[in-house]
Amino acid sequence: MSEMITADLVDLDLSADTKEAAARALAERMAALGRVTDLDGFLADVAAREAQMPTGLDGGIGIPHCRSEHVTEPTLAFGRKAAGIDFGAPDGPADLIFLIAAPAGADDAHLTILSALARQLTNTAFTAALRAVDDTETAAALIRGDRTPASADVPADAGNAERPEGSGATEAGAADAVASAEDTAVSGTAPVPSAGVEDGSDPVPGTTAAPDGRPFRVVAVTSCPTGIAHTYMAAESLENAGREAGIELVVETQGSAGFTRLDPAVIAAADGVILAHDVPVREKERFAGKPTVDVGVKAGINRPAELVAEVREKAARGEVTAGSAPGSAAGSASGTPVERTGGTGDGYGTRLRTWLMSGVSYMVPFVAAGGLLIALGFAIGGWQVNKAPSVMDHFVWTQADSWGALLFQIGGVAFNFLIPVLAGYIAYGMADRPGLVPGFVGGSIALTINAGFLGGLAAGLIAGGVVMAIQKVRIPAAVRGIMPVVVIPLISSAVVGFLMFVVIGKPIASAQKGMTDWLNGLTGANAVLLGALLGLMMCFDLGGPVNKVAYTFATAGIAVANPGDSAMKIMAAVMAAGMVPPLAMALATTVRARLFTPTERENGKAAWVLGASFITEGAIPFAAADPLRVIPSAMAGGAVTGALSMTFGATLRAPHGGIFVVPLIGNPFLYLIAVAAGVGVTTALVVVLKGLRKRSPSSAGAESTGTGAVSPAGSKESVAA
Repeated sequence: MSEMITADLVDLDLSADTKEAAARALAERMAALGRVTDLDGFLADVAAREAQMPTGLDGGIGIPHCRSEHVTEPTLAFGRKAAGIDFGAPDGPADLIFLIAAPAGADDAHLTILSALARQLTNTAFTAALRAVDDTETAAALIRGDRTPASADVPADAGNAERPEGSGATEAGAADAVASAEDTAVSGTAPVPSAGVEDGSDPVPGTTAAPDGRPFRVVAVTSCPTGIAHTYMAAESLENAGREAGIELVVETQGSAGFTRLDPAVIAAADGVILAHDVPVREKERFAGKPTVDVGVKAGINRPAELVAEVREKAARGEVTAGSAPGSAAGSASGTPVERTGGTGDGYGTRLRTWLMSGVSYMVPFVAAGGLLIALGFAIGGWQVNKAPSVMDHFVWTQADSWGALLFQIGGVAFNFLIPVLAGYIAYGMADRPGLVPGFVGGSIALTINAGFLGGLAAGLIAGGVVMAIQKVRIPAAVRGIMPVVVIPLISSAVVGFLMFVVIGKPIASAQKGMTDWLNGLTGANAVLLGALLGLMMCFDLGGPVNKVAYTFATAGIAVANPGDSAMKIMAAVMAAGMVPPLAMALATTVRARLFTPTERENGKAAWVLGASFITEGAIPFAAADPLRVIPSAMAGGAVTGALSMTFGATLRAPHGGIFVVPLIGNPFLYLIAVAAGVGVTTALVVVLKGLRKRSPSSAGAESTGTGAVSPAGSKESVAA
C-alpha cells in the first residue's frame, strides 16, 4: 500500500478512551510527519464525516475517515485498543482503528489503494493478524500489503478471532479471502468468479439458479458519503456472499475515485439488483424493471448474505421495480434513451417528495445560520436594527448597536441564498450536477421577482425537468464533451429564465404574497387550530414525510429577511411540538421503567438530549416497538403543545436548536410551559396505555431482548437497515 502508512503511523497501545481522542492521537502522528497541516481543521473534517454516519463496523473495527484540504497526501494511521472504543457499531466497541486521510483533490491511484484497504478489512485472516502482531513495522507491512497474514508471526488460533456477522467469509475460506485481499491490494478490484460457468458445471448445490439453469446473476451498487471506506467494504462483503452462495455477483463501486459503469449487457442479463448506498445512486434508472433490494451501505457490509437471499426471493415472486418493463435495460444497451425515474420502484409522489426534500435539506443550514444571526442581531442591537445603515460605512467597535447591525446584515446575506440553494438542489436531486446551474439561476430569478419559497420550488422543478429532457436527446459524438459544461447550462438556463420572468413568475409571486398575507392574518381560534394541526403532523411519523411537510411549511414562512409575527409563531409551534415525543419517552422510561425493555430504557437516556435538541427522531425506537400506543400518545401531546404555543404567542426566528435557542424565543417562559404540558400529556397516555396491556409470559420474555438486542449467538438483530 505504497508508503501511505509507516511504523511511525502505528500505535499498538492507544491510550485514548473515546473516538475523538483516538482520532486526535492518530492525527497527531500524521501531523508530526507533515501529512496534516492543520490538526484542528483536519479533526473538524473527521468529526463532520462522523456526524453523517457512524464509522464503526461489526467485528471490532472503526474507520474514521474524511477528505480534507488540510491533508497533503493520502495517509493511513492505525491504532489498537484492547478495551475497545465506541465508534457506533451495533456489535460493540472497536479495537482496530484506522484513520484514513485523503486530500480534497486526491488522485484516483491513491484512492484505489485506500479502497483496497477497505476491502481487506472484510477478511478475517487480515484482521486477526493485526490483533496478534506485536511490533509496529510488521503491522505497517501487513496493511501496506508487503506481508500477508500467512507470512506474519501470528498465533495458530488467530483466525478464530471474532469477525463481522454475515460478512460472507468462512474459516474454511480464509485462505481464499487472504488471496483475494492480496489481489485487491494490487488491482483495487475483486472480481467474483462465475460459479459453474467457466467449466460448464452446474451451480453450487443448494443454491437458486435462474429458470434456464444458469447461475443466478446479481448486479450491485455500493456508495457512501465520502466514497473511501464503506463503499468498498460493502462491495467486498457482497462479492464474498455471492461467491459463497454460488451466484454471479458484480459490483459497481461509486466511490471518490469515480466509478466505472457496469456493462449494459451485464445489467440486462441480471436476475436481480442490490443497491447498498447512503448517497443517491448515480444513473439509477439503469436498473429499472428488475427485482431490487435497496438498503443503506452498512447493510451491505454487515448482512450481505441476507440481501442476496432477499433479492432471490423477490425474483422468485416475480417482484420487479417500476419505471420500465423487464428487459428494458437491453434497450439502453442498444442506445435507446432510458427515462430517468429519480428512484427505482418509486412512484411519482415519492420521487417528487425526494426531490423537494433534497432542496430543503441543503436550504435548512442557511435558514439556521441566517435566522440565528438575525435573531442575535435583534437581541444585541434592538428591534430597530433592521433600519441600521450598512456596517461597511458605519461600524463602531465599542457600540453594541454596531455589533447587532453586523450580525443582522450577515444573516440577511445568508438569507439571500435560501431560494437559489433550494431551487438548485431540487434540480440537482432530479438531474444530478447538470441541474445545478439552471436551478440556481431560476432560484435567483425567483428571489428577484419576489416569488419567494413557491418560486424556488417551481424553478427547481422546472430546471430539473428541462435538463432531464435535454439529456434524452441524441447528440453527435463530436459535441458530447461540451454538453455538461456549455450546452446544457446554456440552454437550460435560458429556458428556465424565460419561463420564470415571462410566463409563471408573476402568478407565483402573487400566490406567495397571498400565502404571506393569510399567515399574517391568522388570529384567535384559527391560529390555535393551526398550531394543533401542525403539532399532530410533527408527531405523526416522527421525522417522516408528514413531519417534514409541517417543518418545511414553517421554515418557508421565516425564510425571508423580515417575516411576520404569524410566521415566527408557526415556527415556534412546530419546534415545540417536535420536541415532545422524545422528551416524553425519556420521562416515561424514567418514571415507569418497568413498562419498558432494558434497551428502551437505554434509548430513553439518549432521548433526553435528542428531544431537548429538537430531534424528533429520538422517539422512533419506541414507536417502532409499540406504534399503536406511542404514536397516538405523541400526537395528542404534540397537538396540545402546538395549540398552547400559538395561544401564548411564542415566536421563533431560528428554524432549529431546541432549548439552546430559548433566549431567542419570544415569551420563552410560556413557551417552555407549552412544551412541558405536551410532554406531560404524552407521558401520561403512554404510561396508562402500556399499563393496560396484558403481557403474557411469552411476550414478556420476547420483549426482554428489546429492539436491536444481541442474541446468544452474538448476532445483531435490527428492525431497519
